[in-house]
Amino acid sequence: MNKYSILFANFICQSVKFNRSCSAVYSLRFYRTNVKIKHEPKARWEEGNSNNGNKWTTLEHKGPLFPPEYEPLPNNVSFFYNGNPVKLTLPAEEVATFYAKMLDHEYTTKSSFQENFFTDWREEMSVEEREQIKKLSKCDFTHINKYFLDKSEEKKAMTKEQKQVLKEENNKLTEEYGFCELDGHREKIGNFRVEPPGLFRGRGEHPKMGKLKKRIQPEEITINCSKGSNIPVAPKGHRWRKVQHDNTVTWLASWVENVQGNFKYVMLNPSSKLKGEKDWQKYEVARKLKLKVETIRRLYREDWKNREMKTRQRGVALYFIDKLALRAGNEKEESETADTVGCCSLRVEHITLHQEKGGQEFMVEFDFLGKDSIRYYNEVPVEGRVFKNLKLFMENKEPEDDLFDRINTTYLNKHLNQSMPGLTAKVFRTFNASTTLQEQLNKLTTADMSLEEKLLSYNRANRAVAILCNHQRAAPKTFEKSMQNLQDKVAQKQQQLDVARKELKDAKKEHKRGGTERTRKLVEKKEAVVKRLEEQLKKLQLQMTDREENKVIALGTSKLNYLDPRISVAWCRKFNVPIEKIYNKTQRDKFAWAIDMTEEDFQF
Repeated sequence: MNKYSILFANFICQSVKFNRSCSAVYSLRFYRTNVKIKHEPKARWEEGNSNNGNKWTTLEHKGPLFPPEYEPLPNNVSFFYNGNPVKLTLPAEEVATFYAKMLDHEYTTKSSFQENFFTDWREEMSVEEREQIKKLSKCDFTHINKYFLDKSEEKKAMTKEQKQVLKEENNKLTEEYGFCELDGHREKIGNFRVEPPGLFRGRGEHPKMGKLKKRIQPEEITINCSKGSNIPVAPKGHRWRKVQHDNTVTWLASWVENVQGNFKYVMLNPSSKLKGEKDWQKYEVARKLKLKVETIRRLYREDWKNREMKTRQRGVALYFIDKLALRAGNEKEESETADTVGCCSLRVEHITLHQEKGGQEFMVEFDFLGKDSIRYYNEVPVEGRVFKNLKLFMENKEPEDDLFDRINTTYLNKHLNQSMPGLTAKVFRTFNASTTLQEQLNKLTTADMSLEEKLLSYNRANRAVAILCNHQRAAPKTFEKSMQNLQDKVAQKQQQLDVARKELKDAKKEHKRGGTERTRKLVEKKEAVVKRLEEQLKKLQLQMTDREENKVIALGTSKLNYLDPRISVAWCRKFNVPIEKIYNKTQRDKFAWAIDMTEEDFQF
């Protein structure tokens, strides 16, 4: 399509009529089908696919790439137990190396990690080893740890030529395994490497941290490809668990990991046609919610007064999902043992009601473990009727009883789908995240800002979303060091600026005493130096502010999963911010559809 065709197509997509009647994908397809224009090559995500649930017609690939087999430790590297060297069997030695590599990490100081590791490690030992090795506290992994640290240093010290050889070898593997043929397109595969064995870390205080992630064998893997294609060849001496030809799914291979019993998939790269189209549709559903949200909010407020307890609980749950961007809950896998909850699975013990706190009425205190065992703690004022209903829901219940004992996510989503086709509780999270970003960017950005100020505004807007969605992280290990480096740079720059200002002051005095062309030029030169140093100092100070504010907030999750990328692209174009400052190369590939179609006047 040419530029004017795209502009007109975007106009169709953003009209009120469009939002009420059809999706972006359908509008663009209808326009291209019914209006005769000179077509340029279509972007992959714009080609469309059938509406019968099929995702592709032909799919061919090489299968996943397995990690190399375990390479035993050299004879001069020993594991010690109770001060004595012990020669381990290979299965036990391999698991020991997983722990040894993590000695410098805080995980190995946690009791849950240590207990889970030692239990699983003993299962890999021989009978004789289990008889001898009975306490983790008597195990000495330091020699193994030093061996791997030395190997790491050797790798860092490799010559440019040696690194180039490794890079070329890696590129060859990527060329062979990292691409597939899908409907005539050569598409990049996202994660074509099977994850190597190791120790499970999890996020937050996950109860399974330290457990052994076992090596995946071909006999555990299901391959998905089209009939008549060249079926991937299993590694020598092995066979696949199953080969299927299911074009209603987009994964290329799958298996079940042993720690939590979850399915793992080899998927297409986020930049692929199918991924781009899916992203596009996801954000369009969230945009359509904008037209319905006030009606939905009015209805769930009416539910607070309903005689039926189930309806009241539904109304309060929807209020929390909407207002606090809580996950719906009840979505945990049966095998998941971590005590994580969402809105519908909240228990009485997870909330505390305060009639008045901190000068505000009707305060609700939330404290529970959310997804990935990340703690959610929040104190929020709620409407009086919500507070009254919560007291009612908690009556005659024990702390471990469900707060919303009459509803679940399935029931909630079925109700929402009746209000708007395709609407689920999860859409509210995308809608509120994108709405928050749009509002914050409109509020925080002005055209006269410097580039650094604009970027700080963007990160602050993104941070508001991350806080709303409870996207936390531990402070990076290198945080204190990097902040100290920045502080040193600021101090050094301030010192340079003080000297430059003094020199400017002296130059002005000299020019005032007996102004000549030489003294005038000297003043101008000193003024330019002061101005440049002031700008450099301001830039460093902004970097410090940004880094400090981002210390325990994870901006990436919301940026990649909950924020309509068209908001960011439009903001970049409107305020002349290079898109590379917001999205890296991988992210630009993922959001190529948004970069291609979005003009600066787009509003979520």
